[in-house]
Amino acid sequence: MTELLQPGQRLARGVSRHLTALGFSSLEEFVPTRGLRVDVVGLGPKGELWVIECKSSRADFQSDSKWQGYLEWCDRYFWAVDMDFPVELLPEASGVIIADDYDAEVIRMAPEAKLAAARRRKLIQKFARDAARRPQTLRDPRPGLDGQWVV
Repeated sequence: MTELLQPGQRLARGVSRHLTALGFSSLEEFVPTRGLRVDVVGLGPKGELWVIECKSSRADFQSDSKWQGYLEWCDRYFWAVDMDFPVELLPEASGVIIADDYDAEVIRMAPEAKLAAARRRKLIQKFARDAARRPQTLRDPRPGLDGQWVV
């Protein structure tokens, strides 16, 4: 299975496993608002929200022009990279996670910028709806173009 995953997906898997060990639940490819898609969002035991962007190479990092837009959608923002990534390229005011296919480790904790209560509530509700919908879409066919369920 690991062979079928792209490098960024492999990092996301290790990050998600690490978040689980920290007591978080996580979702990959989470859309906090239209036009933004984060690689991993973690929901902590106290309702804290972490966003983690997985970068598999220098070019992948340098081509990311949206990352600053993610800051207003989380309490802490991290980059997840592999052991060979030049971490000195990553902005100082963000967290760093070293990851591989199987696990990860926070090597620099991200500074905390607490979300407003209304935004936190909206994001936690969206997280819950997305988490509930994902297994359902694997079990149940999607509606056709006319809105009727395909049997």
